[in-house]
Amino acid sequence: MALSIFLADDAATDQLAVWLAPRLRAGDAVMLRGPLGAGKSHFARALIRARLGRMEDVPSPSFTLVQVYDAGDTEIWHADLYRLSHPDDVLELGLVEAFATAICLVEWPDRLGPMIPADALHLTLSAQGDGRLAQLSGGRPALWAAAVADWPKGLS
Repeated sequence: MALSIFLADDAATDQLAVWLAPRLRAGDAVMLRGPLGAGKSHFARALIRARLGRMEDVPSPSFTLVQVYDAGDTEIWHADLYRLSHPDDVLELGLVEAFATAICLVEWPDRLGPMIPADALHLTLSAQGDGRLAQLSGGRPALWAAAVADWPKGLS
């Protein structure tokens, strides 16, 4: 399945992240795609804060490559792979193992090569007018069932 949503502003991007956050479980991976400045980190911050249930300093992992958050029932791994030059570099980060045990948000997932989980949710963000276009595909069937059942009003 696939879905395209126009996000008029940062608040709409936050709304999508807040909706998705409680529906993710350990073992879910969200591949965040889009050019520099498309809103990947903004989306990840909003999702992490929503899942933690509190305002939290969520720095970009551009230089650390990975930031890990304790969400109580699982960890959230936020990875920015922009600076990696080869998929094998990911092995040193422990990210491949985290795909099985944590919620993983991965910016620049093309750097993973063939290591992208088969059931990953793909979210591509791109500029559209004054807002963003979010395109979702892949992911567990239960996520799509949730989207059909309770998609937030205001997102279309």
